[in-house]
Amino acid sequence: MGDGRAIRVLLVDDHQVVRRGLRTFLEVQDDIEVVGEAADGAEGVARAEELRPDVVLMDVKMPGMDGIEALRKLRELANPARVLIVTSFTEQRTVVPALRAGASGYVYKDVDPEALAGAIRSVHAGHVLLQPEVAGALLSQEDGQGGTGRGSTLTEREREVLGLIADGRSNREIARALVLSEKTVKTHVSNILMKLDLADRTQAALWAVRHGMTS
Repeated sequence: MGDGRAIRVLLVDDHQVVRRGLRTFLEVQDDIEVVGEAADGAEGVARAEELRPDVVLMDVKMPGMDGIEALRKLRELANPARVLIVTSFTEQRTVVPALRAGASGYVYKDVDPEALAGAIRSVHAGHVLLQPEVAGALLSQEDGQGGTGRGSTLTEREREVLGLIADGRSNREIARALVLSEKTVKTHVSNILMKLDLADRTQAALWAVRHGMTS
């Protein structure tokens, strides 16, 4: 971390052995701190509200409140944590709803430690982790819902910001690229989401890809 502060991570998984394994992976990383654990979605939401982590590693299939429902609840509460889905399920019908609910990306439970740490750093920096086949599935689901005309309401600067979001840039990186303050970039991102009627950066990135606004 540039400011010397470790990335605060919450682990949400109903299997204790998985949580223990994830913790073991992450405790050797100097810039990542595991601040808590939860065994189901409801507890995960409560712990996220209590601990205010930077990143939540969230399982999908859990008893009671599952990961997707927990994700939606966190978004309703405007919890700022970035959520990285950690799943053993590769089916698009599992991953796609999680991304549509606001996840910043996903990794599989057999991911190697360095890749997991890299994924946490990436989503914390504001990037979106999407594999091509899942991005394609999301885009196909968005087809037919309209929205193309809304792009004409964007200013030229907003279109520049949107293109950089689609390239996976964080607000800080966008600010540097366009010689703007991060506060100004946040305002542009909010305006983009409002004008395009989108819920989050993931949807904005997919919208930009579909409409050819990537570099």
